[in-house]
Amino acid sequence: MKKTQIQKILFLLCTLVLFLVFCKQNFGQANKILAMAAVALTVALWWIFEVLPLAVTAFLPVALYPLLGIMEAKKVAPVYMSSVLMLFIGGFFIALAMRRWDLHKRIALNIISFFGNDPQGLILGFMVATSFLSMWISNTATTVMMVSIALAVINNYEQMNGENEKTRLFSSALMMSIAYSATIGGIATLVGTPPNIAFIRIFSLSFPDLPEVTFGQWLSFGFPLAVLLIFCAYKIIVFKMIRGKNIDRIDQEIIKKQKSSLGKMKYEEKWVLFIFITLALLWIFRKDLNLGFLVIPGWSHLLQTPQYLDDGTVAIFMALLLFAIPSKKEKGQKILDGKALIQIPWHTIILFGGGFALAKGVQESGLSLYLGQQLISIKDYDLTFIVFTLTAGMSFLTELASNMASTEMLLPILASISKTTEISPYLLMIPATLASSSAFMLPAATAPNAIIFGSEKVQIMDMVKVGIWINLVFILFASLFSLFIVPILFKI
Repeated sequence: MKKTQIQKILFLLCTLVLFLVFCKQNFGQANKILAMAAVALTVALWWIFEVLPLAVTAFLPVALYPLLGIMEAKKVAPVYMSSVLMLFIGGFFIALAMRRWDLHKRIALNIISFFGNDPQGLILGFMVATSFLSMWISNTATTVMMVSIALAVINNYEQMNGENEKTRLFSSALMMSIAYSATIGGIATLVGTPPNIAFIRIFSLSFPDLPEVTFGQWLSFGFPLAVLLIFCAYKIIVFKMIRGKNIDRIDQEIIKKQKSSLGKMKYEEKWVLFIFITLALLWIFRKDLNLGFLVIPGWSHLLQTPQYLDDGTVAIFMALLLFAIPSKKEKGQKILDGKALIQIPWHTIILFGGGFALAKGVQESGLSLYLGQQLISIKDYDLTFIVFTLTAGMSFLTELASNMASTEMLLPILASISKTTEISPYLLMIPATLASSSAFMLPAATAPNAIIFGSEKVQIMDMVKVGIWINLVFILFASLFSLFIVPILFKI
């Protein structure tokens, strides 16, 4: 059956279910749990099968909650915006400034040139550069930029060696290294990938009495995990694609030409680099950073009201400087101008809001308590089995469905299970969030995968034979970090 036919059937079916629930709510016995279940099922199905654009579906709670007696309209709308989204917006402004003045390209080219012209070294260089940039910039934007550099390298290589099997293998390996490292790099920071932002907000909505998860806390386990996974992915790509194939060395002249085309570091680049480094340090050391063996005191304690501050405040403050510092190259302009507001991915922010509203509705309606009671038997299973199964299930789900939609559907349910089973929410929600960024097998799984497949330098079977192994390694290490490192950091 074609996707469009499935979409039409789901649209009609969910509309009928919602109409029947509306009738029961208004002309029969009120049942918030039933109404919320109907809304959640509709949103989930429409997100998975993209019946409507994802951001449009995210507006359903605004329309349906008041009609079905789940929440008042004036209480639903504010859920769509929060300080967590200020973190995302502030971080995105920094990323836009890096892109506008080519700082991201300068960073990437310098990292790549450091690793030499050996094929394996070049692949590692691309992976390190891509993963570092995707910690701070959208993995889609990072992939697009890195692919343009890689295509120049590949075209130069093809001119020197002709189009043959060796060229195909090198091209495919280089492209996959970019897509996979863009995805892996995103897990290292809270702003690296949208599911991480979704986790922070849904966690705070579900457990308002627990301390916030800070940028520094996430980085303290996300970064080592990302480094380990990048190394494993590099080894898998090399072993599966180019080891023993006698791939010739690469002419690095193309990298040198691109570096020289950037010229000396501009005044604007220096300012953006300074603000970027300062922001990262302020994020990391805002609150006490407990590394288990060492506690680093946070700078926010110097303020009278440190509890008023969060990572979103810091992000917006530093981003505002970019709109205030004048540009030397473009007279009368600033490093960032009002056009940057248009470039913010508002559709993603609306999608965030829809997930937050879903989590709030599940909590307010009592559906969270009901689901938790139904799934309480989970506590009888071994925790290791639960974490591995959850991580594996989420990993393979996101091969077929949007990682953002999957995260926003599953996290409220995991929060409910945590409350009734007394399993720490960190041990359920963090591995699920990490696993949502582990789709490496199929072109449609993530935007980076789709971009490299669109370059026509990668075959699906190459992605599958390499991606399945990276998926399995990701599941293993994400589960182990969740079981052994997360409890230390969060004092479980």
